[in-house]
Amino acid sequence: MTNEKPRFETLVVHSGVQPENWFGSTLPPIFQTASHRAATAEQLSDLFAGKEKGFIYQRLRNPTNEALENRIAQLEGGLGAIVTSSGMAAIHNSLTAIAQSGDEVISGNSLFMSTYLLLANVFKRFGIKVNFVESTAIDEFENSVTSRTKAIFVESVGNPKMDVPDIEKLAVIAHGSDIPLIVDNTMPTPYLLNPFNLGADIVVHSTTKYLSGHGDALGGAIVDSGSFTWPNEKYPDFEMFKERAGKKAYLDKAWREIHINVGATQSPFHSYLTMIGIDTLAVRMQRHIENTKKIVEFMANHKKVKWVNHPSLESSPSYETAKKQFPRGCCALFTFGLANQKECFDFIRNLKLAYHLANLGDCKTLVIHPYSSQYVSFDPATRAKLSITPDMVRVSVGIEAAEDIIADFDQALDQV
Repeated sequence: MTNEKPRFETLVVHSGVQPENWFGSTLPPIFQTASHRAATAEQLSDLFAGKEKGFIYQRLRNPTNEALENRIAQLEGGLGAIVTSSGMAAIHNSLTAIAQSGDEVISGNSLFMSTYLLLANVFKRFGIKVNFVESTAIDEFENSVTSRTKAIFVESVGNPKMDVPDIEKLAVIAHGSDIPLIVDNTMPTPYLLNPFNLGADIVVHSTTKYLSGHGDALGGAIVDSGSFTWPNEKYPDFEMFKERAGKKAYLDKAWREIHINVGATQSPFHSYLTMIGIDTLAVRMQRHIENTKKIVEFMANHKKVKWVNHPSLESSPSYETAKKQFPRGCCALFTFGLANQKECFDFIRNLKLAYHLANLGDCKTLVIHPYSSQYVSFDPATRAKLSITPDMVRVSVGIEAAEDIIADFDQALDQV
């Protein structure tokens, strides 16, 4: 590595790699151990007291996980990161490190199913009130801030609503009220979007998706920019962590108070697999975006397709915001509509190449009918509020030849 900051395509391959510490290995060793031996009682005491840096127990820290944390932090341009057992664990831990009973959070209403259920139902049991607003309505965020508001949370691209909040404007609102902006950047990845450059303070990921890229490793990550100051009058419980960790106060608090006590630790083997996946993130995302453009165009012109929703389309209400925030392209997810649920089922049944399953961000093209699967237990009013309709199919575009994906979709539509 040179003194000049490497470009993303280089950083994605070399960041977090330490052959000099890994006996020459260019991949991190898998430290598949529940605990680490200390040489003396004094050393173990110093490790627990934080006087010495090292490893004690896998739930606390793990060398393989630490390698992944360093890599993700560098890719996002953050001060540090914590990897978790899943993307949902990352969202839970990121917010409960800030908000407690009696506090409020403002969230965009365009959310993945489990994220919505966590914020709407589970947090209510914790005494944390979440105020949901239209994700693209900046004035609604501003009007919802109260003296109890502790954070704003949004997805950088709503799943599956496909809307794009203006992160720069939300950051201005958040900081004007002395609260942090948390962005779930799972869908674009740091290759397509760096929320910290737009003013976000904390980024979360489901590493299961594009960072891993192969549907083989479950995980999540919390990344801190280190830029939010956590003013004492609004966050008095941060004072001891600021004294202890300085700019890493948030990470220290999230780790000490929530992460290690909830036990949301990522498997070292999954961290290892994710490290391998990240090596090809840049080239995969290029192909994902190229394929998405071709397939969205094909579907938008197909006579049996009633509508197509992707932020790159001029028909999208988020078109202008997406064009501003995503110069390399927005994401490889889109939705489209057929006449009714039966036609959606027929389309899915007739597919030969694309896989029908509940995931996204895989190398393979994936489809799902959200209304009858992920959101099947939601009441009609909530489905409508989240834009989950029976005529909608969600597509996660893979990196196969675009022509083959199109041919598969075409023959499946012909049989509808």
